Amino acid sequence: EKFGVWPDRVVDVQALAGDSVDNEPGAPGIGIKTAAQLITEYGDLETLLARAEEIRQPKRRQTLIDFAEQIRISKRLVQLDCDTPLDVTLESLEVQAPDPGHLLGFLTEMEFRTLTARVADKLGAEAPAVVSAPPSEAPAAPDLPAIDHAGYETVTDRAALDGWIAEIREAGEVAIDTETTGLDEMQADLAGICLAVAPGRACYIPVGHVAGGDDLFGQVKLVEGQLPLDQVLAALKPVLEDEAILKIGQNVKYDWKILARHGIRMVPLADTMLMSYALNAGTHNHGMDELAERYLGHKCIPIKDLIGSGKSQINFAQVVIDKAAPYAAEDAEVTLRLYRHFVPMLPVERVTTAYETTERPLIPVLAGMEMAGIRIDADVLKRMSNAFAQKMAGLEDEIHALAGEKFNVGSPKQLGDILFGKMGLAGGKTGKTGAYSTSADVLEDLAAEGHDLPARILDWRQVAKLKSTYTDALPTFVNPDTGRVHTSYSIAGAQTGRLASTDPNLQNIPVRTDEGRRIREAFIAADGHRLVSLDYSQIELRILAHVADIPALKQAFHDGIDIHAMTASQMFGVPVEGMDPMIRRRAKAINFGVIYGISGFGLSRNLRIPRAEAQAFIDTYFQRFPEIRAYMDRTVADAKSDGWVRTLFGRRINTPGINMSGPAAGGAKRAAINAPIQGAAADIIRRAMIRMPEAIRDLPAKMLLQVHDELVFEVRKDAVDDLIAAARRVMEAAPEPAVKLSVPLVVDAGQGANWAEAH
Repeated sequence: EKFGVWPDRVVDVQALAGDSVDNEPGAPGIGIKTAAQLITEYGDLETLLARAEEIRQPKRRQTLIDFAEQIRISKRLVQLDCDTPLDVTLESLEVQAPDPGHLLGFLTEMEFRTLTARVADKLGAEAPAVVSAPPSEAPAAPDLPAIDHAGYETVTDRAALDGWIAEIREAGEVAIDTETTGLDEMQADLAGICLAVAPGRACYIPVGHVAGGDDLFGQVKLVEGQLPLDQVLAALKPVLEDEAILKIGQNVKYDWKILARHGIRMVPLADTMLMSYALNAGTHNHGMDELAERYLGHKCIPIKDLIGSGKSQINFAQVVIDKAAPYAAEDAEVTLRLYRHFVPMLPVERVTTAYETTERPLIPVLAGMEMAGIRIDADVLKRMSNAFAQKMAGLEDEIHALAGEKFNVGSPKQLGDILFGKMGLAGGKTGKTGAYSTSADVLEDLAAEGHDLPARILDWRQVAKLKSTYTDALPTFVNPDTGRVHTSYSIAGAQTGRLASTDPNLQNIPVRTDEGRRIREAFIAADGHRLVSLDYSQIELRILAHVADIPALKQAFHDGIDIHAMTASQMFGVPVEGMDPMIRRRAKAINFGVIYGISGFGLSRNLRIPRAEAQAFIDTYFQRFPEIRAYMDRTVADAKSDGWVRTLFGRRINTPGINMSGPAAGGAKRAAINAPIQGAAADIIRRAMIRMPEAIRDLPAKMLLQVHDELVFEVRKDAVDDLIAAARRVMEAAPEPAVKLSVPLVVDAGQGANWAEAH
């Protein structure tokens, strides 16, 4: 069932496919499925290698000929050695009843608090007094002394630094935080480093604090008494890169990038922000100040107390060291305390797997992507900005003609007066200021009723946003040192697991409009390289077909049928051949809308059709696919009962508003319905991203961007095909082995000199 061959031929399949985890090379380019086909056709490995010349596919034939000896070595590596002498008997391996005293003593000593309670309960023994609450209850916060700033140390000499390094090695873990001159990890300078090894035991190492302003030559002057930055980093590098010492951070990706710019690659990592996110996605924010108050009962020193705000704000390097040290060391100690509080909660809430497989391993992957950045063509953006300005001017003329007078199109108040005052359109609502609302929802409703003016306003706003957000703004984000744009990804942004891109946001560029495609033309490959885009095809619909167990949709995906045309045919009784594009468009809108629990009101807005007609479409859809309605009802019921939903991969998404009544109830239900689907799609691409660096390690390629279901790479021209093959393998197999989807994942690939060509 798993390998496609009988048990006695599994080693032959493994020999061909190899296994990078166990360092078994196998045959390059041949995976499990192809290996199984070959072994089934030729009987066994030796027969296959002997008859390799008969293989019709040239590349596969040559691989088997050239790597025959490597394949034979792989078989010896995967095959069990049955001649190994054994010093045990079968009887000695029989399961024995545990000794409660010995076992519970060991578990207590190893601080397995949750496991200790569970085992004690199972054995009917009394758990040691230090064991925390049973798994059905969240463990209480550790009983620790209050945070005391007076106990912190400011490290200003080498002997003290060496003492802290020795303590870190003894503890086997350290909470670390960096203080910098800004929030841009690619340009900020280090002001200092904070460390904590135990509650009440934390320090600050200042390395970049400056005195006053610049001197006559524009040079800053360092405050005396600080250890040299290069000396501190050289001393810390061995422990920060020691795989036996855990580095704990709050949003540790930031610190990882700061230190990576100085040649330090921290491993292994733990992140309290991501632990909180795994436990509480959708419940509250995950910033350190909020977590400290919520879980430790401690209010952190506000950063504004040190650097001020507004025009008088300074950067952290300008803060007096005596004031900076307590704030900085507190960050490290709070992080350590949060870590010790969250660790036992992860298994209790059954989110350890999600944290360990889709959150924590993503930190260095995203950091590498962000540091790689992407090249843009500022001249292309400038030309687009001018074109957008001309288009806006043309739309303004059209809008003024429709309104019968000139007004400021960008003024919501003036627009509201025109629409609901002068023109007398229905649906006008005033706010506290007395002005009419002209939000996108209001304008979309009016446009759906057939009014041209609000439709043109929406067009104008879209172009204006593209101009201000992208064509005008993107050139300002170019890093002067790298010449590239470096976005930043938030792992703990959306509660469903979707990554959020900021500074600049590269995930919201419209992909289905001509303007959006033109903006993508400005994202270009380096000289001698190409941009490659790999995009999951209809991944959320495929997940829906799997989780709702919809035979018709699953079969369509297996057969490679146009899913939207098939849906239209099923709903409206029209043949797929020669289908009216408008009918297919309506089916597509319903297919994707139903994932988000769309209502007749929402669909009418999307398709700009009467609400009754839209509701009739949805009713027909559920009649044809009753499994979807059953899935929705089941998911909402579970969310109401549990207060959360889970994805296929164990991600927990809290639904705190699910039992509310009133207007907010519908939104909460739609969010609960969509969360397991969108969350599973997010998990799948995260799993692919985590495996990607190893898969493309030997290729002249870098992963640059993630845009929802799409990954963008930069690769040398002569390696494009190899990159596509390797990346596609990883992406299509990403759910496994945790989940075996009942529908195939399909990844579309494209490549070009710019992002528009590649997508």
